[in-house]
Amino acid sequence: MTRKAISLKQPFANWVCEGKKTIETRTWNTKHRGDLVICSSQNPKIKPHGKALCVVELVDTEPMKKEHETDACCKLYPGAWAWHLRNVRLLPKQVSIKGTLGIYDLEI
Repeated sequence: MTRKAISLKQPFANWVCEGKKTIETRTWNTKHRGDLVICSSQNPKIKPHGKALCVVELVDTEPMKKEHETDACCKLYPGAWAWHLRNVRLLPKQVSIKGTLGIYDLEI
């Protein structure tokens, strides 16, 4: 099955899977809505790295605001977009992946 995926550096990928981080920030917007596989990038080598970890639902995006900082686990920065995530579902098995930049197709 092919799904849309995005790679996050650690510890942010783990925080999304734990429900601690409910806003992902990027310097670009997306029209994608719906399920998105959260993968941990290869670097830094914080375990698990290079794995597909969970599926979230991307429900909305908007320019980042000061009040998003806590849910984004980062400070407001110029050009940031807030991607609102919900409905975290852990994958039953962490699958090794070769990620790429942006949103990409992942066969899992």
